[in-house]
Amino acid sequence: MFTGIVEEVGEVIEAGEGTLRIRARKVLEDAKLGDSIAINGVDLTVAQMDDASFFAHVMPETYRRANLGQLRPGHRVNLERSVRPTDRLSGHIVRGVVEGRAAIQSFTREGDAVIARFKTPPELLRYMVVKGPVTIDGASLTIIDKTAESFAVSLVQYTQDNTCLLGKQPGDAVNIETDIIARYVETLLGERAAAGAAAVRKRPRAGRKAVRAVAAKKSGTRRRAQPAGKSRRKPRP
Repeated sequence: MFTGIVEEVGEVIEAGEGTLRIRARKVLEDAKLGDSIAINGVDLTVAQMDDASFFAHVMPETYRRANLGQLRPGHRVNLERSVRPTDRLSGHIVRGVVEGRAAIQSFTREGDAVIARFKTPPELLRYMVVKGPVTIDGASLTIIDKTAESFAVSLVQYTQDNTCLLGKQPGDAVNIETDIIARYVETLLGERAAAGAAAVRKRPRAGRKAVRAVAAKKSGTRRRAQPAGKSRRKPRP
């Protein structure tokens, strides 16, 4: 698990088929083999390391979801070590599981801040809310605006200086991880609604008649029972 607070901007040294080697300093200070390091928001495992770099394997599924397949030697990447139980959660809960990509639409200066807007697929936008969190290339940011096709965040000076976001151009792809809580809520409510609908369809017919009978009695429309020994039929003339 991560917090989305980028610790260091590293540099790609090698980008082979299914492999990455990253030049770094800070994230390697206490790292060991098997540790998790997020590269542009993707949780990868340190498979090899030396004093100045580390090496990780990349799965095909990761290439399909994230922008790591577009990396080349010299590209800069956001890096963060996995969080420890005693660390402050300065950003938000980030799993390091990229769900898809968005495309940079624009960077607009607003005082000391920069408003960054991203064109985003609807299957990701549905889990975003204004003033809610989103992870962009591993950086925890707050959504300030949302439309039917895009969302925007405001980059403070620290984020501008300590991430690789402003080094990108309009049209470049960024990795997106939405708030996992929204996905859990949607799944649980959907399962509950489906279970309720299935129960109604399986309800026995006799049970439905009983429900209608009770409702009729309460509303005063149920016929009163005939006295014993009397027939409902009228005598013939």
